[in-house]
Amino acid sequence: MKKVTKLLLVAGMALTVAGVGNSGALNHVSSAASAPLKVGRVEAAAHGTKCFTVAVAVVQNGVIVAASLDDYQFLSTDVAKGVPNSDSDFGENYKDPAVVLASKRANNTYYSEHMKEAAKSTVAYDKNLAAIEKFATGRTVKSLEATLTHKSKEQVVDAVSGATLVDTHGYLTAILNAAKAAK
Repeated sequence: MKKVTKLLLVAGMALTVAGVGNSGALNHVSSAASAPLKVGRVEAAAHGTKCFTVAVAVVQNGVIVAASLDDYQFLSTDVAKGVPNSDSDFGENYKDPAVVLASKRANNTYYSEHMKEAAKSTVAYDKNLAAIEKFATGRTVKSLEATLTHKSKEQVVDAVSGATLVDTHGYLTAILNAAKAAK
């Protein structure tokens, strides 16, 4: 919830700054800035079956003005910090007490090292997600949908500068679905 609030505040501040002034170009931005911000959030299987993704998109006039991604997976308690209440009644329901439901972003150091060892990744997990979020931000919902429809999964990975995740297509699809769900 804190991340969504931050997204809304940042998007609102950016749009307010962009809308200041009376020149013709800024009047267009100013009228766009007066359109309501809409927020969409979805849970998705962007990265296989061993985790789930939460995607949030802030949309204004059909344009994605902010996006946020995170994956949640059961990780070992000796390497990861679990989500809130993992050490309370909520955590008692874990099938295996040696694992916790954890945010990969919150456990970025561990998960990035894991990706480096398991898949020879050269880009940290949080940097990959930031590149994917940046790619989606500023695009219209229609243009992101066209990219995902007309490019192969490999072409989508190549299109997103700074991201090397094989499931980039899945993450962008999650952002697209969040944008479409925005209300």
